[in-house]
Amino acid sequence: MTATGPSGDELLRLLGALANPHRLRIVAALRAERAYVSQLARELGISRALLQLHLRKLEAVGLVSATLELSEDGKAMKFYEVKPFLVELSPDTIAAAAPTLSTPTPGTPTPGDEGERP
Repeated sequence: MTATGPSGDELLRLLGALANPHRLRIVAALRAERAYVSQLARELGISRALLQLHLRKLEAVGLVSATLELSEDGKAMKFYEVKPFLVELSPDTIAAAAPTLSTPTPGTPTPGDEGERP
């Protein structure tokens, strides 16, 4: 992100990452406290595999971060926490970001357009 806001491609990636109900719930849950994968999966009622898929997407755009820690019994636990962020979405933000969009090659998805379903 620049001082004036995200580039067009960054904005698409951020919006794409947040355009899923599971990922919105993950960010909301991590807002309260950091959590490890199994704990968060139980809390949200989704499988660990599905949770990890969504966490990777959120981590790729910088909305969450992860740290690997050892429990008292020596088990590796990956903790996730939400990183502070603020994205202002307004006509002015979009107008500033639009000129910086990459020109897609025909047939290539644009950032944030993976064609996924919730």
